Amino acid sequence: MCDSEVVSQQISLFRSLIQTRRFDDGTLRILESVLISRDVKLMLDVRRSLRDFMRHESLCVLSEFKEKSVDHNLLIIEFFVHAFAFIGDLESCLSLRYEALILRELKSATDHQLHVSYGEWLTFAEHAFENRFYAISRKACEKALACFQTNDVLKPKETDALSDIEAIRKVKRLKDLALIRVASQSVQAQGVKYLKRKTAECDNISMPVIKEKRHSASILFRNGIKKHNTRKLQQLRRL
Repeated sequence: MCDSEVVSQQISLFRSLIQTRRFDDGTLRILESVLISRDVKLMLDVRRSLRDFMRHESLCVLSEFKEKSVDHNLLIIEFFVHAFAFIGDLESCLSLRYEALILRELKSATDHQLHVSYGEWLTFAEHAFENRFYAISRKACEKALACFQTNDVLKPKETDALSDIEAIRKVKRLKDLALIRVASQSVQAQGVKYLKRKTAECDNISMPVIKEKRHSASILFRNGIKKHNTRKLQQLRRL
């Protein structure tokens, strides 16, 4: 049996497990085995297909289980985070990690064990920044700074080793860098858009000119042939 057939069978099994809501280590092991192949083109196609499938399924699953307990939802999100990490979909991976932190933050009012510390927000912000998701990094920095405004019960414990002032400076520095990168991305995007528009405008202007030149050249060519034929007829008549 060739590699493509084996991979196809493994993908079918993995899809079946996801659709029957088997979110465990066994399912992740099957996914990992699917992504082991020496055929580079095959793996690129497989990753693309699995990425689209898992993005769709993650949305469906989170919608289905939104009424379940927080712990249950966090376990499901953790499963998808690992799955997207295997597939190489960093965007989905970071988005779900952010959603898990937000979920914990919302429920921490009634369960202090779910509280998200400034250190967790900062670690996430650094990971997002390193992977060039600057907008998410900025939001995480804002969440980290908000941790210093909570009451004494939820006060970050890690500030025993690092003073509040130093921690706040570190977070603010990362936030400022993220803001600069976001602005830079926006300027670059606007520049690309402007160049595309100007190129399109130039194309629209040049096409009629080219057509007119081609038309003029065609007329000149036809007139030249007519003159040449006329001269030939006159020479023949003289003979």
